[in-house]
Amino acid sequence: MRQHDAGTLSRMLAERIGVLVRELLPNGRKDGAEWRCGSLAGEKGQSLAVHLNGSRAGVWADFSSRERGDALDLVAAVLFSGERKEAMKWAVSWLGLGDGSAPTFRAPERRQPVPDKRNEELDQEAQRKRASARRLWHDTAPGIAGTPVEAYLAGRGIVLRELGRAPGALRFNPSVWCGEVQRPLPVMLAAICGPSGKLVAVHRTWLGQTPGGQWVKADLQNAKKVLGSFAGGCIRLWRGASGKALGVAPGDDVTVVAEGIETALSVAVACPEFRVLSAVSLSNMAAVALPDTLKDIIIAADNDSGNEKARRALDAALKKFVSQGRTVRLAMPEIVHGDWNDVLRGKDTEGQQERPI
Repeated sequence: MRQHDAGTLSRMLAERIGVLVRELLPNGRKDGAEWRCGSLAGEKGQSLAVHLNGSRAGVWADFSSRERGDALDLVAAVLFSGERKEAMKWAVSWLGLGDGSAPTFRAPERRQPVPDKRNEELDQEAQRKRASARRLWHDTAPGIAGTPVEAYLAGRGIVLRELGRAPGALRFNPSVWCGEVQRPLPVMLAAICGPSGKLVAVHRTWLGQTPGGQWVKADLQNAKKVLGSFAGGCIRLWRGASGKALGVAPGDDVTVVAEGIETALSVAVACPEFRVLSAVSLSNMAAVALPDTLKDIIIAADNDSGNEKARRALDAALKKFVSQGRTVRLAMPEIVHGDWNDVLRGKDTEGQQERPI
């Protein structure tokens, strides 16, 4: 029987990934360009994502267990406890590559998820939070013109009227419950969308007024919180020169990925020709899913000099985008412990670094 190497088998499996995932993970569901389920055990959920299209077809990641790999690795993980040699034998048979000299290979009994009341409760809680986030977003009127959100951002040097329009990903709600003070407060809402463009979570920035009437972040221990799980998602703040939605972005778009909302908006005001996304957190930046068409990426990083944890997370994001075949540049202000909003506000008008990765 002809020998087939792992790389070839993985590519061939990837070409039929839509059929493969339905066989391996029948309780999953299609979510945009991905097949989603709870884990490698195959239960319903969102933690495991398998790419279905393009150059990344077959690539998967389980965000809860941190496992990831290609289509052959998926077979190995689901059916053979990670044994690639056994997975290769199965793949040869499943792909119809055997020459008849070997018996037909049958997949072993699929491992069944062990009933776990705690996992079920966690999954239900995640669904509840996502539903709450969607209700909050849809119950809030679109637009921020003339609202405290516009005033708050202007106070940060972010004058959105210079762009000609405000991002649709932002809204103002005058009364959202804040657990820290046990009462409702005015809030800036930002929509966090998954790869398919569906809203998966809502970012909340509670606002307050100074004695002089200026709108600022509320005086709280934690004025920013996210409602819902947002792994792999981002806030789509600015479409750049093309004006097209992220899912149909043209290949010549330059895309800036920043950490926070204010940093990302500062870049949009300074460079409106670029598409700008907020990853919400530095730890999520490596997980942000971008269309394969986007090849030119700039990471607009904060200067967290001396913070090794932040540096490791930033390096992980840079390596991830490079591994996807993209051109990646790092843009970082020279202000120690500063960000691009500090630069926009004139705290450092010349300090910036940009280098290819």
